[in-house]
Parts: sequence; structure tokens; C-alpha cells
Amino acid sequence: MFSLPVRIYWEDTDAGGVVYHAQYVAFMERARSEWMRANGHGQESLRQAGMVFAVRAMTVDFLKPARLDDALEVTAALAECRRASLVFRQEVLRGGERLLAATVRIAALDAATFRPAPIPPGLHAQLAALQSPT
Repeated sequence: MFSLPVRIYWEDTDAGGVVYHAQYVAFMERARSEWMRANGHGQESLRQAGMVFAVRAMTVDFLKPARLDDALEVTAALAECRRASLVFRQEVLRGGERLLAATVRIAALDAATFRPAPIPPGLHAQLAALQSPT
């Protein structure tokens, strides 16, 4: 499973030193982007291929709070590769303890029109091979 280390800074927290809920969305976006990059598909290469990915839907279960100076791991695993969408399972962990669990549906879009479009066959085959067992 892909994992991105994240340290919690003041800018990530509310006045009580607890991570603000919207920051988790940013952490998960970074983890998915780095997962794509680690698998040979950075943002620029996707744009050159004429496509972009955008979040279509997200289900987030906030289990426990993260706090200032925590060292976290943000995971990303491709659960489903469909013709024009991807589904990721993601978690935020602190020392192996699960703080958050999420399912994120990503839509494939034409870069020029931002309308739904199929994932190019070569990329689709590569991504389908990376699906994790559920």
C-alpha cells in the first residue's frame, strides 16, 4: 500500500491544536497525486494526454483526532478502475492507529472540456493492473 508521511503544523490545526477536518482532504489529495506520480503518471503527463482526474464523491469517517506535531501516514490504494472513473480507499494513520477512513471516487475528464471521458486504453490497462484486493 502506498503511504505518504505528513507532519502536522500549526497551519493544519484549529485554535485547540486539533487538525481541522478540511486538512484531511488536502492530505488525501497529496497522497493520491503522489501515488499516481510513483506509478509514472504525474499531473503534467495526464494533461499532455488530454485528461484530468477530479474528485466526484467522497465518504469520510473521522475516527480520532490528529494533533499538532503528530507524524501521520496517509495511504492510498486503488480499489476499482472503471472505464471513466477510479475508486480509492484511503486512511490516515498515527503510529498504526487509524484516525480516518475514506472512499474517494475520481472521475476522468477531458482536459479541454472538463466533460466525462474514458481513461485512455494504455493508461486504463496500467491502472487496472494496480488495483488492490479489497
